[in-house]
Amino acid sequence: MDNKSLYILAGYDDLTEEKLSAIQNKLYEAGFEGFQTKNIPMHFTLGSYDCNREEDLINRLKSIGDTIETFEVSFNHTGLFRLPENDVLFIKPELSREMLSLKDHFLDSKDQFEWSPHSTLLIDKSDVIQKAMPIVLDEFSPFAGKVKKLYLYEFWPTRHILTVEIM
Repeated sequence: MDNKSLYILAGYDDLTEEKLSAIQNKLYEAGFEGFQTKNIPMHFTLGSYDCNREEDLINRLKSIGDTIETFEVSFNHTGLFRLPENDVLFIKPELSREMLSLKDHFLDSKDQFEWSPHSTLLIDKSDVIQKAMPIVLDEFSPFAGKVKKLYLYEFWPTRHILTVEIM
């Protein structure tokens, strides 16, 4: 059975990437590994697609990258939500008009869940997430960043296909 899918990700400027990664690295240093995909940029997901849409998505991302501008995001929230078998610990950018406008380009996505933009720090069992939360709460303070990139990835296994810089 082929479980591969394509994912559109919204990425951040270098400083935002560094801040979010630093918090995630504190979790790794404390021994938390999780089930999240490692070695990909911090991001929020915009949509998922069948693998036969790759060329269409490449062209779409290039076109979008030429027409939208970098925009600011505010990170004011940490939180968690439950999946059927695991919990997700995340930092959430404040929803903005620009984020919704960007998401509108991907309304044909085959997303399994309601869209809730977030940057995942750790995916693991509930008891592990509860132990990891104090680290995130100690390390996190609200900050502003920018959405500056769009990525196209294939998962599983992980394959980076395209990065588009937003104007």
